[in-house]
Amino acid sequence: MQDSDFLPFTRPTIDEDTIAGVADVLRSGWITTGPWCAKFEQALSEYFGGRTVLAYVSGTVTMEIALRLLGIGPGDEVITTPLSWVATSNVVLAVGATPVFVDIDPVTRNIDCARIEAAITPRTRAILPVHLAGLPADLDALYAIAARHGLRVIEDAAQAIGSHWNGRRVGSFGDLASFSFHPNKNVTSIEGGCLVLPDGADVELARRLRLQGVQRFGTDGMDVDVVGGKANLTDVAARVGWGQLQRIEEFNARRRELARLYFTAFDAIGLTARGVQLPPRDFEQSNWHMFQIVLPEAVQRAAVMDALKARGIGTGVHYPAIHLFSLYRARGLRPGDFPHAERAGASILTLPLFPAMRDTDVARVSDALDGVLRQFGV
Repeated sequence: MQDSDFLPFTRPTIDEDTIAGVADVLRSGWITTGPWCAKFEQALSEYFGGRTVLAYVSGTVTMEIALRLLGIGPGDEVITTPLSWVATSNVVLAVGATPVFVDIDPVTRNIDCARIEAAITPRTRAILPVHLAGLPADLDALYAIAARHGLRVIEDAAQAIGSHWNGRRVGSFGDLASFSFHPNKNVTSIEGGCLVLPDGADVELARRLRLQGVQRFGTDGMDVDVVGGKANLTDVAARVGWGQLQRIEEFNARRRELARLYFTAFDAIGLTARGVQLPPRDFEQSNWHMFQIVLPEAVQRAAVMDALKARGIGTGVHYPAIHLFSLYRARGLRPGDFPHAERAGASILTLPLFPAMRDTDVARVSDALDGVLRQFGV
């Protein structure tokens, strides 16, 4: 098998106009944060219905900035899900607060809103839901709980650009929302992210936290009265992100087409009857960032991944249950604490899904998965 025959689980689509645009930025002499970053932020603001949007170097730092904007720190608790990339809870630790995990709904694989109120204590300050694989968490239930208990919401929408909740674009309403533009996302700026801010947010503080806490006065005056970081997005990255944003509807439409093809193919080979859990068939709300299945417990995921790789198909793991990492076990968390997240985390498998895939690639994945599972007695 040649390298050109290998099908990765994701690959960004960068068009020639964007490549030429990056070259123009490089020739301009202004390659760090400047006019293209401002243009990208404006385009994002328009995309999110006119809300204030600030761009950052990653979707991780955007969540940390959001926590700092809300004054969350030592002694505070933040409720979140154990099934996410570890950054979701690491940022809570980074500000000195405590992440409090709530198990997932095994169908949606998002935080189970019916379990949230039991986890609220006098120290709870916020809820940090994750829209896993681009399928939104139940935002009606989440915001109702937050309103009843006087809590803030920071949506980890890293995977959810272009997703909708009840006909409204995720990020266009609600409290704070954090998005990622990592290369595996539906829109990429190579590395990067943005924070969508609600009315009344301290936008200037969010800007200062992005760049060393510097507050400028006129041409040569400045002050620093808060500890900031170095999290500004470059114009090179912003030009890539802007070019990607122009095509987001096209990209997401193709992802939906591919997801439909997967369901058709998997129905034909009877995957569900063989104990494989498919994702919810949601073509109204999800942006189909990833197509994830959950393998039967008796099957070793690593063996399936190796067998698929030998057939030229790449897969991913998104994600191991966070509370089983050493960092969190050291904080007293144990296997069995969140059984639904553990079940998914041990067996979830991300299949190839990206706009440049061909219809025949879906058939290839389906055929290979069928053969591999039969090889393992499924």
